[in-house]
Amino acid sequence: MEMPHAHLLADPGELMEIWSHLSEEQRIELDRVLTVGRPIWEAQVGPQEWAQACVADVLFYGGSAGGGKTDLEIGLALTEHEKSIIFRREAVQLVGIEERISTILGTRDGYDSQDRIWRLPEMPGLELGRTLELGSVKDASDWKKYQGRPHDLIAFDEVCHFTELQVRQLMGWKRTGSLKVRQRVVFAGNPPTDSEGEWVIRFFGPWLDPDHPNPAKPGELRWFVSDAEGADQEVPNNKPVKVGQRWVQPHSRCFIPSSVKDNLYLKLTGYEGTLDALPEPFRSQMRDGNFMAGRQDDVWQVIPTAWIKAAQARWRPRDVKGPMTHFGFDPSRGGADKSALARRHGTWFDEVISVPGIVTKDGPSAAALVAQHLRGGVTVAVDSIGIGSSAFDFIKLMGMKLVAVVASEATTALDVAGNLGFRNIRAMMYWRLREALDPTNPDPIALPPDPELFSDLAAERYKIISMGKRAGIQCLPKDDIRALLGRSPDKGDSVAFTFIDNYPTPSNSSDVRAFRKMRGYA
Repeated sequence: MEMPHAHLLADPGELMEIWSHLSEEQRIELDRVLTVGRPIWEAQVGPQEWAQACVADVLFYGGSAGGGKTDLEIGLALTEHEKSIIFRREAVQLVGIEERISTILGTRDGYDSQDRIWRLPEMPGLELGRTLELGSVKDASDWKKYQGRPHDLIAFDEVCHFTELQVRQLMGWKRTGSLKVRQRVVFAGNPPTDSEGEWVIRFFGPWLDPDHPNPAKPGELRWFVSDAEGADQEVPNNKPVKVGQRWVQPHSRCFIPSSVKDNLYLKLTGYEGTLDALPEPFRSQMRDGNFMAGRQDDVWQVIPTAWIKAAQARWRPRDVKGPMTHFGFDPSRGGADKSALARRHGTWFDEVISVPGIVTKDGPSAAALVAQHLRGGVTVAVDSIGIGSSAFDFIKLMGMKLVAVVASEATTALDVAGNLGFRNIRAMMYWRLREALDPTNPDPIALPPDPELFSDLAAERYKIISMGKRAGIQCLPKDDIRALLGRSPDKGDSVAFTFIDNYPTPSNSSDVRAFRKMRGYA
């Protein structure tokens, strides 16, 4: 039974009780009473209605299957916005949204199926001039196709399928030339099923992260700005704050959970029973909206997610950091990439420094950045080919000690057990980092609780290859990781640089001695 225009006079539970006692003829009549003469779309009583009224700049609605997420996006576009766009990661996934729009409208008039733009027809309940576009960004860089195309509603259907960079870049085109039109971003989706969707939990940490130091209640507004390095920073309210030399207006976020229990139409069709029958962990994810349930690593993930989280959990800031023992530098020269500096003190890493690529646009500026943070004459491990070659040359000219990192270069090194070789230096560095993070290690390293660093390390993948008489490890090329993340893994690479085998490790400090013992050097 279809009731797309229903205005609910009672909550879903009450209508379900009434429905169960009606004959088929009475149900048809109730459907007619509820739908005739109503607007083209109205929110259902409960979470969907609250989401429609929510004033947040960025709203995350959903968490469970069947809560009316897509209907909310469509309904807002039809009734409250002039220029809307709803994104799915792949174009083929837009077919269901197309069909749902045509069902609500009762027509496909005005739809350009080639460009996927609905120039909404003149009909009762619709204002002239509204457009609804459907977009997809299958490849990591596909967000560039939508540059310069502003919308006052930007919605991401199944947001955990997108990369963080895609979403943040596309959100940048939320704007309108009309003072009468509300601007907003809507996220809709279920919990992530792997580490690639973890960024959504961080983005809405106060609501979704059970370990967040300042949790928020469903429907509560929180305000955020981007700090000088581009990272999210929560602020107390919506009053402008100074970031660097600029005053910045905070933007609000909110999470409103919903489930099939809040959706009368799906309850009437028995969808709740379908969700009840799912095996775990899918039942907890899809039915209950449990963001912590069943997230699994890719079988070929270099460093298990749990190991990274454990390393970040045991990190504590240090007033006395001890001697600096390693320094990894991954330079960038402009563009979207950043330059990253990893400073290691034995088994403890200081916070990774990250600066926009424009800051290190040439060799002299890159060398100056390194000199600013280097301590104790420690050797700098730096990329020595491509973009990094200019930085390498100038750092050398300044008299600093260097070790060249050529990620594609072959190596005869073996894993700590002596069983596996490595396809190249990149594979060796990341596997050494994996060995240092292994919880069976008596002196495991501590990593700063940096969300970008977490994502960089969790994104690394490998495969086993034949290397003559023995098997070897080959990691994905950096360009593949860039595609997976939607950005360059600069922080992860800078940390991995400190694990190159020919790094001249100082012999002083208890932290260093412990690390050397763990690696079998002493």
